[in-house]
Amino acid sequence: MCRWLAYSGTPIRLDELLYQPRFSLIDQSMHSRYGVETTNGDGVGVGWYPADSPAEPALFRGVGPAWNDANLREIARSTTSPLFLAHIRASTGTAVQQTNCHPFRHESWLWVHNGSIREFAKLRRDLLLAVDPALFPTIEGSTDSEVMFHLALTFGLRDRPVAAVERMAGLIEAVARTHGVPAPLQMTIGTTDGDRVWGFRYSSEGHSRSLYYSTETAALQRLYPDNPQLHRLSEETRLVVSEPLGELPGAWQPVPESSYGVIQKGADELGHFEPAAP
Repeated sequence: MCRWLAYSGTPIRLDELLYQPRFSLIDQSMHSRYGVETTNGDGVGVGWYPADSPAEPALFRGVGPAWNDANLREIARSTTSPLFLAHIRASTGTAVQQTNCHPFRHESWLWVHNGSIREFAKLRRDLLLAVDPALFPTIEGSTDSEVMFHLALTFGLRDRPVAAVERMAGLIEAVARTHGVPAPLQMTIGTTDGDRVWGFRYSSEGHSRSLYYSTETAALQRLYPDNPQLHRLSEETRLVVSEPLGELPGAWQPVPESSYGVIQKGADELGHFEPAAP
């Protein structure tokens, strides 16, 4: 499958999460501890919102393995952002090409996915026909992840993100039933509009891929008063990750099965996720 992270909070350099932690995202591209595959070498990408232009996310995507991408290393050590999504890819059958690498971008939105649609080739035509005709020309690659993004956009991601993703999941399961495909959907998803970040964990079989969120910064600062890295972060700082970036006790909380979360100014949200039948 894949690994991804979403960061929101005090502006930091990208390499502080992509490279520096003991179990950084780049380390996970070679040695994933929680993934289906231990190696995720079929592409890498990062999308970030510059502090001076938060409505226009920048995007880097490469087809090589993350651990060997010199351009990514240069960007990561010289780019600072208050909000970014990063992804390392393990293909589930579609081509290794730039247009199939995450994050996917549409206007101010970014989207990353870990998981798959079972027997996607069998379901692909019906799912594509459900995409808004105005959005269809912006599909550039051949992955199930990008189709999921465009279905969510079709169902109102920009106005009601949780309901849109629930409708997307419900449509996939309904189409799969007509084709006799059992337990079709496996997903953890991260998406953002540059202001808030949404994370989703769901699978048709009820045994979803791993997903974690960071403990509130204020609580960690009280727990570790002598940790200088924690004390330079704002109380609004939060991370969502496929697997923890370190082993600091109390720093990571598992996202419950069939759940969604929202990182936003003020109180964050955690709620139940339920696919909506079309």
